[in-house]
Amino acid sequence: MIRTLMLCAALGLSATTACAQSETPEMTKAAPIGLADGTVVPPLSLVGADGQAVDLSALAGSKGTALVFVRSADWCPYCKRQLMELEAARQPLADAGWTLAAVSYDSPETLAAFKAEKGLSFPLLSDAGSKTIRAFHLLNTDMKEGTRFFGIPHPAIVLIGADGTVRQTLREEGYKERPAIDVLIEAAKAH
Repeated sequence: MIRTLMLCAALGLSATTACAQSETPEMTKAAPIGLADGTVVPPLSLVGADGQAVDLSALAGSKGTALVFVRSADWCPYCKRQLMELEAARQPLADAGWTLAAVSYDSPETLAAFKAEKGLSFPLLSDAGSKTIRAFHLLNTDMKEGTRFFGIPHPAIVLIGADGTVRQTLREEGYKERPAIDVLIEAAKAH
């Protein structure tokens, strides 16, 4: 960027010209993670832990769905802990008009086993090929294609209104910390 600004100065151009605004790929900022508030949710292709296709709009409560994106219910200890903690949020969310569901790239069989083992009462949804994860701009591109981790999302909770628009996305930096349950419940009540 300094070299670009020096070139602009040598040419007698101001820093606000297109010359200063051109950036090399290494200078550009990373695309934002997640969909912007107000975005219409793209079509979803999800399968429940029972192996049946799921229509997320049919799951929505009167206000919408709190859709939790997790890395894996199979191998990620932070995701497993979050999913178990979310069970305590299910009823308060329902009381506020929201349905709770979680999405990962895990197979329906893996999700069914985890759900049964932990006694979870909310839907765990499989996103084969991470199509929904990509559509929500949550694909973790740090994971290389061909590895077991390719296809995982950046962990996030997306509040999707009954009208099919993103109301709010809750997330933390990194993958070890997740939004607190009380923060989720308060955000849902605010919408």
